[in-house]
Amino acid sequence: MMNSSATVSAELGLSLVVPDHGAVPLVASLYYSADDPYAIRMAFHVGTDEPVEWIFARDLLAVGLEGPAGEGDVQVWPTDDHGRELLNIALSSPFGEAHFEAPRSSTAGFLTKTYEVIAPGQEGNYVDVDSELDELLWRA
Repeated sequence: MMNSSATVSAELGLSLVVPDHGAVPLVASLYYSADDPYAIRMAFHVGTDEPVEWIFARDLLAVGLEGPAGEGDVQVWPTDDHGRELLNIALSSPFGEAHFEAPRSSTAGFLTKTYEVIAPGQEGNYVDVDSELDELLWRA
């Protein structure tokens, strides 16, 4: 087993798509950690003290780079906008919805770096199921 503290992070320039108003540029931080090998954390810096953070499956991002993925709060799909390869990320919650466009190549590059930490399909080797169950039962 590898060091579970291995992490990957990147800053991603993206756009918030605002219907009838164009796009608003934003910066998001992407995080991946071997401590949570199935998840990607995306923090949006929107001008408040604390960023708005979303957590979703690494596999969702990988599938969404190639075609539509997700059926719920997070949906991802690729598009080509006049030669610009983009990754669309749609987020919804009880508080509202947002649609972002990110450079597909930068997002794919981040994902590739996560595979250097833990290869796809090997995530289960980095989860201590007994420890996770103990923690869940302790909280119950």
